[in-house]
Amino acid sequence: MSQPAALTARGETKIHSTAIVDSDAQVGDGVTIGPWALVGPGVTIGDGTTIGPRVLIERDTVLGEDCTIANGAVLGSDPQDLKYLGEDATLEIGDRTVIREFATLNRGTAASGRTVIGSDCLLMAYTHVAHDCELGSHVILANSVNMGGHVVAEDWAIVGGVTPIHQFVRIGAHAFVGGGSRVPQDVPPYCRAAGNPLRLFGLNTVGLERRGLSGDVRKALKTAYRMLFKSDVNLSKALDRTESAIEGVPEVRHLIEFIRASERGITT
Repeated sequence: MSQPAALTARGETKIHSTAIVDSDAQVGDGVTIGPWALVGPGVTIGDGTTIGPRVLIERDTVLGEDCTIANGAVLGSDPQDLKYLGEDATLEIGDRTVIREFATLNRGTAASGRTVIGSDCLLMAYTHVAHDCELGSHVILANSVNMGGHVVAEDWAIVGGVTPIHQFVRIGAHAFVGGGSRVPQDVPPYCRAAGNPLRLFGLNTVGLERRGLSGDVRKALKTAYRMLFKSDVNLSKALDRTESAIEGVPEVRHLIEFIRASERGITT
């Protein structure tokens, strides 16, 4: 006997009778949409994704596969930017990302055209991701992290709760920012930062070990950290010295290039 059209290898797509799904939205296989959820035009929901009760996905949003969106989250809403004039822009979310209760994620503006969240991220309750932000994969934002526009968080970055992040700030790969901090400048990759004013507290050693970086790489990063942030020369000269002293380690190269590309200045 043939299977009904609504049944797939992922199971049946289930849309609650009180949910409203725009006719222009595309809903994948095995999707669950809960009570009183609203899904607007230009929305694509990937296979296996669960949309909780009272979720609003306003418009022009792409959700990957196997995501979970919890009660009351608001996705794809207009940017909170006075320069926004209604131009077309999107919110794009990768696979397996979890967005918890009452988080708010805005679409982009003409500046970049999109706001991007990678795969395997966790955005806890009440987080806010503003227009034109770009989060890599495996990023964790704890409760009530608030991002200004154009923030970049690279892969595996973790930000503790109740932390405001100034617009255009970058948080490097594998960096850890302690909760309750104010982040006005870039946080270099592989490092720990916390406090008000924000300052560095060495490498994110526990995180780097958990992520499987080899002992040799961690040793090279430790040497680079000391040369960059614990030397008796300014940061520009320290960058040159570190580049000459440590070659052939991609992680050190990324750290150096990240610092050199900073426009808001580096947390030290």
